[in-house]
Amino acid sequence: MKPTGWICASIMIIAAVSLVPAQPRQDRAGKTGELRFGLSTEPATLDPLSPANTADGRSVLFNVFEGLVKPTPDGSLEPAAAEKYAVEQDGLVYNFTLREGLLFHDGSPVAAEDVVFTLETAKANQFEGFTNISAVEAQGRRDIRITLKEKDPEFLTNLTVGIVPRNNSDREKKAIGTGPFIIDSYTTQQSLVLVKNPNYRRPGYPKLDKVTIVFVADSDGLLTALRGGNIDGAAITGALLQQLPGNSFDVVPGYSNSVQLLALNNSAKPLDDVRVRRALNYAVDVQEIIDTAFYGRGEPSGSPLIPGLGRYYETSLKNPYPADASRAKSLLAEAGYPDGFPLEITVPSSYVMHVDTAQVLVNQLGKIGVTARIRQVDWATWLSEVYQKRRFQATIVSLDSNSISPRSFLARYRSNAGSNFINFKSADFDSLYDASLSEPDDAKRAAIYRSAQKLISDNAASVYIQDIMGFKVFPRGRFSGLLNYPLYVTDFSTITGQ
Repeated sequence: MKPTGWICASIMIIAAVSLVPAQPRQDRAGKTGELRFGLSTEPATLDPLSPANTADGRSVLFNVFEGLVKPTPDGSLEPAAAEKYAVEQDGLVYNFTLREGLLFHDGSPVAAEDVVFTLETAKANQFEGFTNISAVEAQGRRDIRITLKEKDPEFLTNLTVGIVPRNNSDREKKAIGTGPFIIDSYTTQQSLVLVKNPNYRRPGYPKLDKVTIVFVADSDGLLTALRGGNIDGAAITGALLQQLPGNSFDVVPGYSNSVQLLALNNSAKPLDDVRVRRALNYAVDVQEIIDTAFYGRGEPSGSPLIPGLGRYYETSLKNPYPADASRAKSLLAEAGYPDGFPLEITVPSSYVMHVDTAQVLVNQLGKIGVTARIRQVDWATWLSEVYQKRRFQATIVSLDSNSISPRSFLARYRSNAGSNFINFKSADFDSLYDASLSEPDDAKRAAIYRSAQKLISDNAASVYIQDIMGFKVFPRGRFSGLLNYPLYVTDFSTITGQ
């Protein structure tokens, strides 16, 4: 479920998780060699090439798979499976050379044919940027040549997709990559165990020998496990952070690098009227949502792009529709709805933060006569009814990028995009977006991206709320070294046990 963009949600399964006290093993230096880390969601798939992959899944699989290149914490790219690369023919041809001796987790050597298979599969699954590939060719054991149909100055950002063995016919059950960790076992609704890859390309990494990801579906269970020492760390929200004793845990803050929004179906009545969509924007008080549902922790976006992509973010959109109930009512009256209208907000029930947001929105929209009703559905239903069939009025979800390019955020707004589940249609936006695809100058391309954001906002395509802040917590003094990225990932390889 990622033809041209990604959705920051995944399956959350209600499960009874055994809370047996962990017995972290000690290495020779006396440091903890294992981390038991709690998550409230688990991967929808273990296949990095599956369209069903989600942001939560990619966050875990970031530790298992690597592409030809890999993002860095500062938002740039560095060679990963590739030792080097060169761009030729004014950006139409990319040549890569694989690292000598690079091995998959099963010990088999990584060959150019594996890269060809990976990229061709990604293209067949319509991964963003890959449909522009004209040909992928293996030139010997280690060299790959990629030819594009048209120049794309940001094509390289797509090549973080994880390389898989070409002869692995069951990637869902056998997750074989080249990353710092190997999947040792996976028990749905319980845990996923990662063990150190002894053949990882970076000497000295990963720092830990083992990471056990424990899936705890409810927040009370997560807090109980943290307080009792049954897990050594967890990813939690601001609401849960308030309930932990501050002097007992080290807290690593970080944004989700996704945009939470009230997504509006632009082809569903009465949302097909821009005046109605603007009215909803004026009715929503973003700061009240952050203060009420997120304990004041979050960063208003007002744009389909995260503010963290500062080079490309249109700063004037921090608060493009200041809360103004009178103006909202006037717009509704102008559109023919002086008494408001009923609105169904479909929410994936597994995401408490979205449900909490919906509850705040019900009160806010009620002030302008819009009677909002929350319809909670499971993730599979959301995917089918909302994303694929587009049978909805409004929904709350978070949308993120699978790369450090703004395109993953913006591509879904092109009129014919498969991921344009809100049915936004604008010939002007299409022209702007298409112009960005071939503009080689980064400053000019950034200006195009900012104009595109402004156009989406002016058309009130949806109500853009925030980049949700999340937190990683660890027992004080026990673990360190976690890095933050401009992507929704958790890099376990840099964590050191004390």
